[in-house]
Amino acid sequence: MRRSLLLLALAGANFLAAARAETGTFTIHMILHAIGEERYEILQDAAGLSLKTSSEYSDRGMKRTAEASLHMTPDYSPVSYESKTPARKVAIAGAASIEEDSAAGNAALPARYFTVFGPTPFAIQLAMMRYWLAHGKPAQLPVLRAKTGAPPIEIALAGHDSIAVNGKPVALDRYTVANLMFGREILWMTGNGQLAAAMTFAGGLPMEAVRAEFEPALEPLFRAGVAQEMADLAALGRAVPPEKTGAFAISGATLIDATGRAPIADSVVIVRDGRIAAAGARSAVAIPRGMPVVDAKGKTLLPGLWEMHTHFSGVEFGPASLAAGVTTARDCGGEFDYLVAQRDAAAKGALSPRLVLAGLVDAGGAKAFGHVTAETPEEGRAVVRRYHAAGFEQMKLYTFLTPDVIQAIAAEAHALGMTVTGHVPQAFNAFQGVEAGMDQINHLNYASNMMRAPGGGRGAIDVNSDAAQKAVQFFKDHHTVIDPTAGWGEMAGHSKEVDVATFEPGILKAPFTLDVKFRGMGGNTTGEQMRSRLQQSEAVIGALFKGGVTIVPGSDTGLVGYGLQRELEIYVEAGMTPMQAIQSATIVSARAMKLDSELGTVEAGKRADLILVDGNPAADIHDIRKVAQVVTAGRLYDCGKLWQSVGFQR
Repeated sequence: MRRSLLLLALAGANFLAAARAETGTFTIHMILHAIGEERYEILQDAAGLSLKTSSEYSDRGMKRTAEASLHMTPDYSPVSYESKTPARKVAIAGAASIEEDSAAGNAALPARYFTVFGPTPFAIQLAMMRYWLAHGKPAQLPVLRAKTGAPPIEIALAGHDSIAVNGKPVALDRYTVANLMFGREILWMTGNGQLAAAMTFAGGLPMEAVRAEFEPALEPLFRAGVAQEMADLAALGRAVPPEKTGAFAISGATLIDATGRAPIADSVVIVRDGRIAAAGARSAVAIPRGMPVVDAKGKTLLPGLWEMHTHFSGVEFGPASLAAGVTTARDCGGEFDYLVAQRDAAAKGALSPRLVLAGLVDAGGAKAFGHVTAETPEEGRAVVRRYHAAGFEQMKLYTFLTPDVIQAIAAEAHALGMTVTGHVPQAFNAFQGVEAGMDQINHLNYASNMMRAPGGGRGAIDVNSDAAQKAVQFFKDHHTVIDPTAGWGEMAGHSKEVDVATFEPGILKAPFTLDVKFRGMGGNTTGEQMRSRLQQSEAVIGALFKGGVTIVPGSDTGLVGYGLQRELEIYVEAGMTPMQAIQSATIVSARAMKLDSELGTVEAGKRADLILVDGNPAADIHDIRKVAQVVTAGRLYDCGKLWQSVGFQR
């Protein structure tokens, strides 16, 4: 009854009149840490409704501001939209004229439509929801974009939640919203048409927006959101069931087992109950009578790949990662409860790689990254114990931790059998960070900075210099593991002169939302400057690898799935052989995480994590992009179906 009354109110003049002077504030969080605010105002005049919104927040110390305005008719139909950061402009008069970054276009108006360019600003989503509710809750809501091909917004009522605010219960409707971004956002609406909260990952990392008066209820809302994510994950699993389970044989492929042995032509691998029962040449491995057989002639069979630097922010990452051949992924920092739920669901057979977790910790304050912080050594030790109790394998240090806290975290982690990775905190350089207990380092720049001569400035690095050789020897002697994330650096800083598809062809198969996101990245550098930066990164990676430093691949917040494949291509460009690059993403990563007895090679007794590739990536690393089938814990999936399940083209 309450929702029926709401619809009547939304459709009638009484509700619209109530919007004459509406104001509101959303608290913005990144990884559950409050980082700023968005304020909005909706005014009504003779021309209709006018919404103005502005936001200001600090992303790890970087101040970000944005303003937008949206004019609408009294029933929330858009008339015009404008923002400067990012640049967006829409004018509607019989048809739509749209400017979006450097693109421009015109569009005919469908019967129902809205103007929205992503999850933020959240006040625009408020208006979108009111439009949707007042116009019959259409199954699909077309959006006006400069580039053609934008999928319609799909909004679905997913459930109902109740929170307590100032001791009083507040009933909320929970919705999922697809196609604002990659994956589904979760948002909550009140009975009187207010946006109460949203869970999203607009910037590639988990974000939340909560109406200021509901801020005390963030924790129960987040828990309800995690439960919704798990329901969405289960639905994905039902939509893409495995092609094979139980016991089966894979026959005829060229086997690259990643042990260092020569490839085996015409191989047979027996999978039984999630494990590799036998692997070798056909002459040495008999296929039991009656066992189902996967014909893999013409394909290459390899261990499943490791993604060593990702930030799982939604369940759609699971199918996309598996489709690219990733069967194990190390998450390098996210929301505690969600990551534990995703990991545990994956262990029970959900559509996801196995997750290995690094527990993020930073110092407190406005600049902190994430909601887990430590200001004192004792707080640091307590954080480690909490992560360890939850089954995290590593600690991930972040920028603002102080030396005494870093040393306490590292000592406690090592005492509990955990390793320590992360950004090198600003209190240290990379040498000091390793000496303080860091076993691994995220991102190449921390290592490359140590290869510059003192006072040498920011110019090109001579990898043959004394300083560079000293750094290589230091990291080798300390058994430091480095994940360069060079592909992410290439993507995030690419030149606008260079088509993304020329270095990341996966963009051609990506959903519209990811295509627009990644093509919109980059800066004003020239194509030559971009190539020079990449060559410098490759030179450093090559020097580290040749010097005996362990390199493992990760894509950070790059194009999910494909980003790892690009990372391996860069390693070959840096001087690794294709086989060495493959090993970096298999047995080398497994050893780095102390899981090589379980994973990383194709050998009897190990977990059945495998990929079948059309082509031979040991001869041409680009063939690693041609993963046709993936086996995770003994379940075989068609990669094309996995890609399609989350909006990619096959």
